[in-house]
Amino acid sequence: MADELVHYEVRRGIATITLDSPHNRNALSAQLRAELTGHLKAAVEDDAVRVVVLTHTGPVFCSGMDLKEAGGASASQQGVNEFPAILEQLWTSPKPVVARLAGPARAGGVGIVAACDIAVAVESATFAFSEVRIGVVPAVISVTVLPRLLPRAAHELFLTGETFDAGRAVAIGLVNSAVPAEGLDAEVARYTDMLALGAPNALAATKRMLQQERSSNLGAVFADMLELSAKHFGGPEGQEGIAAFVQKRKPSWVPTGN
Repeated sequence: MADELVHYEVRRGIATITLDSPHNRNALSAQLRAELTGHLKAAVEDDAVRVVVLTHTGPVFCSGMDLKEAGGASASQQGVNEFPAILEQLWTSPKPVVARLAGPARAGGVGIVAACDIAVAVESATFAFSEVRIGVVPAVISVTVLPRLLPRAAHELFLTGETFDAGRAVAIGLVNSAVPAEGLDAEVARYTDMLALGAPNALAATKRMLQQERSSNLGAVFADMLELSAKHFGGPEGQEGIAAFVQKRKPSWVPTGN
C-alpha cells in the first residue's frame, strides 16, 4: 500500500491538511489529488472544524500538476478534469481556508493558493505561472487566480511566465502576508485565531456574499443585502453575539482558549 501523501489533523477547531510528497515537490499526482479531496471533504463535514490550514512538508508548497504522470496522457488522465473540483472545494468551503507557504508555488500550486481565503508566505517564497513556457495555458487556475490579481499584473505574469517573489505576490493581491521564516507560524496563528472568533454560519454566508456577482441594479442589490443582514441579525448566532457583547462575555462559538 502506498504511503499517505496528504495528512489530516484536527486540534482546537483547526483542521491542518499537510501535503507530504517532497520527492516530487508536492506535485498534484493522482494519489495526492485523491487524498487532498478526501481531507477537504472531511474538514467541511466536521462540525468541530472552524478553520482549515493547508500547508506542506519539504521546501516547495506545490509545483503544480505532476508532469511525469501527464506525459502522453489524455486530459482526464492528466488530472485536468479533476483539478477544478479541488479548486472549487477550496473556493466554496464554508470554513475559511488559510494557505501556509514555507516555500515556492508554481502553476496549479498558485491556483490552490488563490483558491484559499487567506495566504501567508515566507519572504523567500517565489511564484510563477509557468504554463506558457511548456506550451500549455493557465486556463483552469485562471478561475481562482484572476479574481485575486490586479489586471495588469495578470497579463504580465500569465504571458511571460516570469518568477516573482512574495513581496510582489502581496502587492498584486495573490498573498495576504509575507513574513520572515521564523515568523510564519505566528502569522498563520494570528489569522486562524481571528477567524475562530467568527460565527460559523456568518462566516459561511460572508464567503458566499464576497464571491457572488453583483447586479448593476443597486436597488436590487441593497434589497438582497438587507434581507441577508436581517436574516443573520435576527438569527440564533446574531442574537447570541449581541447578548454576549451586552453581557461582556465570549459568544458560545468561540473555542476555549481564544
